[in-house]
Amino acid sequence: MAQDTAQQASAAPAAPARALLPLILPALVVGVGASLLLLGVSAAAEELQHVLWRNLPDALGVGRYSVLWMLVMLTATGVAVGLVVWKVPGHAGPDPATTGLDAPVLPPAVLPGLVLATALMLAGGPSLGPENPIIAVNVGLAFWLGRRLAPRMPRGLWPALAEAATIGALFGTPVAAALVISEALAGRQLRGALRDNVFGPLAAAAAAAMTTTLVAQPTFDLGLPAFGRPDWGDLLAVLVVASAAALLGMTAVLAFPYVHGAFARLRHPMVMLPVGGLVLGLLGAVGGHLTLFKGLDEIGELAADPPGWSAGEYATMTVVKLAALLVAASCGFRGGRIFPAVFVGAAFGLCAHALVDAVHPALGVGAGVLGILLAVTRQAWVSLFVAAVLVASPAILALLCIASLPAWLLVTGHPQMQVHEDGTPVR
Repeated sequence: MAQDTAQQASAAPAAPARALLPLILPALVVGVGASLLLLGVSAAAEELQHVLWRNLPDALGVGRYSVLWMLVMLTATGVAVGLVVWKVPGHAGPDPATTGLDAPVLPPAVLPGLVLATALMLAGGPSLGPENPIIAVNVGLAFWLGRRLAPRMPRGLWPALAEAATIGALFGTPVAAALVISEALAGRQLRGALRDNVFGPLAAAAAAAMTTTLVAQPTFDLGLPAFGRPDWGDLLAVLVVASAAALLGMTAVLAFPYVHGAFARLRHPMVMLPVGGLVLGLLGAVGGHLTLFKGLDEIGELAADPPGWSAGEYATMTVVKLAALLVAASCGFRGGRIFPAVFVGAAFGLCAHALVDAVHPALGVGAGVLGILLAVTRQAWVSLFVAAVLVASPAILALLCIASLPAWLLVTGHPQMQVHEDGTPVR
């Protein structure tokens, strides 16, 4: 095997520095721009969220997260996004159920509507994150501007830079982008060394991550109780929790094409999205306000007081959030699935801790997030990375690596949480 590896390495010589140096400036520009666009959309959505969920209900004398207000706001969000999809040029891009992190290059005329639909969704409360549409917007902008300002650069460079930059900006580190790129390149016939192929995207991800860190100072560490030296009981716990979480996630994955098909039969976005919003409002009424929105801030509330909820309450939030993710991703809201899936995994892990006190909360959260993300995203390295950074414990990382093996066996080969344009599941 060592000889085969050596032969492969000799067959793929490293590129000279003069071939890589021209990539640095475009990578830095795309990285900074992608981060600023993400931060701008997120900030605008957060301001609108404050108006819709604090100022407006206070002025009307209605409870901020009362059942009535959740029903009104989620349905109204469906109406607003439906209007954008119906009337704005480009219809806010393709059906989001058919797209993943590898975004297509959209025409420039589509991008404003997609940005607007994403901001409205983030502010209004549906259980989706910004990752998929923001990647698509950054890819479209980078390709359009890059082809005009630097036409001699390869056409495929701009989407690769923009996608890596957005992922780096989302997580505040280029490591996540490097893991996604490595998985995307697996099995491909590469020209040159692997490091040469990821040089430009990694530079863009680093620039984006630094920009996000300097401007917004994000953190994913939940501040859970410190985890000590692992023992055999911890190994058993992480194996069981991660596998159970993966199976739970697969229930939503397998139901996805059927739920998407049910909404597709409504045909018109001004029917699909308001109905989806109404269903999300009903789910929010059952699960409470923590099951709304993309989920990152809400995870912080859960982690701040693990004993503050019962096992039944954690189980309710887990199931409701997973159902909300399934509905929001099926009915046409523009958004990604990673961040709400993280909430589902964290709630599941804390439920395991509430049921069995011997399951450390950090261990439960890490294993729960790992299992759910493996089922929902099929991004093995990113799932492991996100689970690890949430608990910030080197001792848990080895356990999570072991737990990822049986969890992966449970999800691999099955459909993904994505469909083709004809509605059939992607495998």
